Formats: sequence, structure tokens, C-alpha cells
Amino acid sequence: MEARKKWDLISIASIPLTMTLANSMLIPVLPAMQKALNITSLQASLIITAYAAVAILFIPFAGYLSDRFSRKAVILPALILVSLSGAGAGFAALWLKDQAYAYILVARLIQGLGSAGCFPVVLPLVGDLFRSDEDVSNGLGLVETANTFGKVVSPILGATLAIWTWYIPFFAIPVFSLISFVLVLFLVKTPAQDSEGSDKTKKTKLKPFLQALFALLRKEGKWLYGIFAIGGISMFIVFGSLFYLSETLENRGFKPINKGLILALPLAGLCIVSYLSGKWIGQNKQVMKWTSLAGLLISSAALYVLGFMTWNPSWLIVLILAFASAGIGAALPSLDALITEGIDKKQRGTVTSLYSSMRFIGVAAGPPVMALLMRGSIPVLFFVIATASLIAAIINAFAIRPESKPR
Repeated sequence: MEARKKWDLISIASIPLTMTLANSMLIPVLPAMQKALNITSLQASLIITAYAAVAILFIPFAGYLSDRFSRKAVILPALILVSLSGAGAGFAALWLKDQAYAYILVARLIQGLGSAGCFPVVLPLVGDLFRSDEDVSNGLGLVETANTFGKVVSPILGATLAIWTWYIPFFAIPVFSLISFVLVLFLVKTPAQDSEGSDKTKKTKLKPFLQALFALLRKEGKWLYGIFAIGGISMFIVFGSLFYLSETLENRGFKPINKGLILALPLAGLCIVSYLSGKWIGQNKQVMKWTSLAGLLISSAALYVLGFMTWNPSWLIVLILAFASAGIGAALPSLDALITEGIDKKQRGTVTSLYSSMRFIGVAAGPPVMALLMRGSIPVLFFVIATASLIAAIINAFAIRPESKPR
């Protein structure tokens, strides 16, 4: 990797870390929110879903703006918006007490708008930053690791902050967002190739840009749609299983800090394997395909085991969910690399934003679907997410064919 760009990459990696903390940090606090706000588990799950739902709608637009202008011009205002809305949610809870639910949802919707301009623009920015495919793969592996590391740290941090009171995690979000803002502002240099192509990009109007995008989707649609679907399913599994585990640990009487530590264990498996996978795949697209396929099959098998189990001590549930999460961790860097390295830089921001939008659909769907399934049979819950992982593996097997896609 080019040594002079390491600080750029570290600064860029702070963005997905911040966005993950802004969402996942609240998961262990949801049961406390239910009690404080006198709401149901489904209503509590919407605090997570609201953040992702708005992002789904605005991510493609943010991607287009980043292609037409610059990545930093989109990321920096978005980080400010995330910071302000986080503070807004915290002050609503502080001042309005048990009447704050609607205001918190509005703040989370605005925060989702900010997140739309953050993590989705990171993937193409890494692609712009490096010239060699191997450096791009390593960079994307670091970004995905930062994302998953945020998931590991967030339940511990959220539970620790909530010991004071349940809404303190909202006030932590502006702190992390502003740190990331400063790092990106001063340490991320606009890539030379982006500057050279800026005049041409700025002259591209929306209509011809969309025509070129639709032409690309018609030509490369099969493997692109496959990666979009797999990304969405992967996030559905991760956030759905986290919500289930948080509720289960709460019902079994675990203290907040212990619950945060336990929630971090499956995510640690995801983080470690994601980092190793990013190193392993290099620039070999065949390895990317088979690594992601193997990871999805492992995830599916682990979740089916949970569905068939009649003996379910907490430690065994956590252990098996760690295997399932590790499988997802093996798949994500490969998906990121395939979609980033396979798209021309002029359209990379928009296409990777569509991919990120699908991932946010999974984030948004996971908690409320789990809240509904938990009202019925727990084995059925696991059969549903295990089958989702198996479907993702089948899509991977038949839709992603690197050898047939021209560079």
C-alpha cells in the first residue's frame, strides 16, 4: 500500500466506524428505552429502522453528487448533519422525558439523511485513492474492518454510557462525528485522478448520466443485482440477530454492561474474519467469489443449527451466532471489492451507493422483522434468517461469475 496515503485511509475508515456507532450503539439500550418511553419492542426497533429507512432513499442521490462533484463535498456536510441530529435526539430525551419518542424518531430520520452521504461514498473514495487493485482490496478490507469493529465496540460502549442514563449514547454521536469530520477535512487529499476528471464529470448532466447508468445496469445487471441482494440479506441477518440477542439477554436478566460485552462477541467474530478476508482475497476475483460463498454457507449452517436446537443456554446461542457472524464477515470484503473494482470511476459512486442502499434495507428490516417473529416460535425465527443466508449463497453461486465479466 502507498505509504503516503495511510493517513488518508485511516481518516476514511473513521467514517464507517462513526456511522456504525451511531446505530449499533443503541441496540443494547433499546430495552431501557422501552421502559423509559413506555413503548413496545416493535416501536423501539423503529429507532434503529428510522435511521436506515431515510438513508435507503437518499443514498443513490448522494452517490450521484459524489460522482459529479467530489467525495469530500458530500461527506463533510453529511457528518455535520449526523452530529446535529444526534444532539437533537439527546436533548429531546433530556427535556421531554417519556414524551420524547416522536421527536427522537424525527431526529433519527434526519440522522439517516446524514448517514446517506457518509459510508456509501467511502467505498468509491477508496477506489479513487489507489491505482492498484490489490491496494484497493486492502483498503476496502480496512474500511469493512472499521465498520465491523464499530459493531464490536458499540454494544459495549452503548451499555456503558447507558449506566448513567439511557439517552447518553445520543450525546456520544456528535463527539464521534466531529472527530471524523476533522480527520477527513485535514487528512484526506482529493485523489489526483479525481481532480483530473472533475471538469468532465461536472459537465455530465443528470439525464445523460442516468442513461449511462441504466445502460451499465442492463449490461452488468446480473452480477450487480446479485451483489446488491447479498449485501441486503447480510445486513438483515446481522442486525436481526443482534436485536434478537439483545432482547433475549434482557429477558434472561443480564445486567447492561454484561449484555454489552456478550453482544460484542458475535460481532468480534465478524470483525476478525472480515479483516483476515480482506487480506486473503487480494485482487483475485475468483477467490472473492468463493470466499463470500463459503462464508454465506457457514452462516446458513450455523443458523439452521440454532433453529433445530432444543437446549439453548445463553453461551451456546452466543457461540453459534459468532460462527454465523464470522461467515458474514468472510463475505463482506469480497462483495465490496467486486463491486468497487468492477465499475468505472465515473459511475462508481452511484453504483456503490445503490449497493449501500440495499445494505441499509437489510439494516432497516432486521429489527422489526425479528420483533414480529419473536412473538411466535423462536425456531421459526432462526429458520427464516438461515434460509435468507442460504438464498444469498445461491445467488452468489449463480449470479457472480468473475471470469465472464470483462475488465
